[in-house]
Amino acid sequence: MAVNPADLSAALVMTPVAPAEWLVVLPPVWCLLAGAVLLMLRKSLHVQAWIAIPALAVLVLLDALLLAQVSANGPVTMVMGRWLPPFGIAFTADLTGVLFALAGAVVALAGAVHALTDIDGSGRRYGFYPFLLLLMAGVSGAFLTGDIFNLYVWFEVLLIASFGLITLGSAPRQIDGAIKYAFLNLIATTLFLIATGYLYGIFGTLNMADIALKAAAGRADLPLMTLAALYLLAFGMKAAAFPVNFWLPASYHTPRIVVSALFAGLLTKVGVYALLRTLIMLFPVEREELSFVIALAGAATMILGALGALGQSDIRRLIGYVVISGIGVMLAGLSLGSPGGIGGAIFYALHSMVAMTALYMAAGLAGRLAGTFDLGCLGGLYGRSALFSGLSLALFFAVSGLPPFSGFWPKVMVAKAALDIGAWWLAGTVFLTGFLTTIALGRVFLLAYWRPADGALPNEAIAASALLPLAALTALTAAFGLFPEALLSAIQHAAQGLADPRAYIGSVFPGGT
Repeated sequence: MAVNPADLSAALVMTPVAPAEWLVVLPPVWCLLAGAVLLMLRKSLHVQAWIAIPALAVLVLLDALLLAQVSANGPVTMVMGRWLPPFGIAFTADLTGVLFALAGAVVALAGAVHALTDIDGSGRRYGFYPFLLLLMAGVSGAFLTGDIFNLYVWFEVLLIASFGLITLGSAPRQIDGAIKYAFLNLIATTLFLIATGYLYGIFGTLNMADIALKAAAGRADLPLMTLAALYLLAFGMKAAAFPVNFWLPASYHTPRIVVSALFAGLLTKVGVYALLRTLIMLFPVEREELSFVIALAGAATMILGALGALGQSDIRRLIGYVVISGIGVMLAGLSLGSPGGIGGAIFYALHSMVAMTALYMAAGLAGRLAGTFDLGCLGGLYGRSALFSGLSLALFFAVSGLPPFSGFWPKVMVAKAALDIGAWWLAGTVFLTGFLTTIALGRVFLLAYWRPADGALPNEAIAASALLPLAALTALTAAFGLFPEALLSAIQHAAQGLADPRAYIGSVFPGGT
């Protein structure tokens, strides 16, 4: 008796996987594979960096190819196990996610090169480079996943790696900072998991495109405001937004400088990305209702960060507060919800990933040249290296939002979007905190660089492997400040794709729901 074969087309993707779709999953998979190789070679300390740096260069190339693909053809989706969405776990790359992923890969590559001089044999022995590759697997996965539970999973992956990196060296201050960092992040992760369980109970799905469709269709009957508030609190804590940001200045100054640089460039931006993805794409109406609360939190974050920077004498702690102030600008853009506001938040996040990483690197070199991070004792750095001083000054301008560097344009975009709706107080806060940040960083330059040293400085030289990534990142901030057109165009399309996710949804459900 003949048996009719089952019709698998109702459950599985029957068409062959296009080569471009593999680019969506390759970044996290590549990082996991490279990290595994480094673990197997953990006793060969001399080869760790020479495997990790080319691996991260390949990651930059993969993300660049994915950006070219998404820019040309729109969002790309690949579903695990060939299961049709929403049943299969989807990776979906749109312009927002790929821009964040590419910036993160560039930052990680710069950090790996800088670590050649900042991480000693002990740090390599205890896994700096494997942890860095694991961190990038989590960061890349978070930016490219199309499943909200897997966003949680990738958060866990990057957190595990970050716990290893922050305790590398096991100094007492590192353990103290790690406890504060871990405790607050575990609370945020628990809130994230609770919100995701609640979301699954409401929608019966975890696919972001499916959630966006069902939320739009059943908004009147669903408790979406509770969901939006939970995600705002959880991701706001991870992004170091007021009033749940006190963990950052208590922990970011404790690890090795290159670790602080990577954390400042990557970890809080994953929280900002998650806020943009959930509140703009999934819960836009609820974001609108919460907009004033988000705006107040953004303004308070900006002011607290700027005032905190003014009150610090340790340049590592000072930069931690500058990171916090920048998070406030991104929250301000999120609260506005307009194309200009969303675009400004995305642009500022990309700028901050590059500029804050470079600023921590500059602080590390300053501390090495002077033998201290205390502003009261720092001095004479301009006499030691005019090139290094010039790079530092350019970064101070960029972080303060002064032209012609990359920090200028996103602040203008957010301020204009605020003025367009009459929120003059929010625009004023953006400019006020930029002014206060300029004073704080100007004070650093005057005391640490321009003021003559009180005594003889340590006989330290700046290695090329430390100066090269600093110069490259500084050049990026200048390039995107002087020639912002291409990046602005990509960011405008990214903001439009977040606010109107039809192309994103069409990538996941090409034949309809």
